[in-house]
Amino acid sequence: MRVMAAPKKYPDELRERATRLAVAARQDPARRAGALQRIGEQLGINPETLRGWVKQAEIDAGQAPGVTTAEAQRIKALEAEVRELRRANEMADSTGQRNECCEMKQTLISGGIRCRASMVISVVSRSSSRSVS
Repeated sequence: MRVMAAPKKYPDELRERATRLAVAARQDPARRAGALQRIGEQLGINPETLRGWVKQAEIDAGQAPGVTTAEAQRIKALEAEVRELRRANEMADSTGQRNECCEMKQTLISGGIRCRASMVISVVSRSSSRSVS
């Protein structure tokens, strides 16, 4: 079951513009005090939301420690892949195919049987090409 993400409250263009303005204002000592509050009010953005955007922009630029947006996306994709692989392994375990395949490989590899690589490949490909019912 997949959960739908909530629609974005702010358009990407507004987010980018507000972040640029806030980063520039925070770099100027004369405008730094209250910059997020002021810019947030001017653009109709919650100052805490703007603070989060600025913090993430600083992380992405390497100016602050933390997980970059690209790294977070990569981690999310890897976690989804792990979930899918675990699900596939559970399905294979429930039908006994995974254990049968592992036992055949173990017998061929560690059982002291000397065989050609093509024979091992044949056994492995036969066991992995079975469809899960």
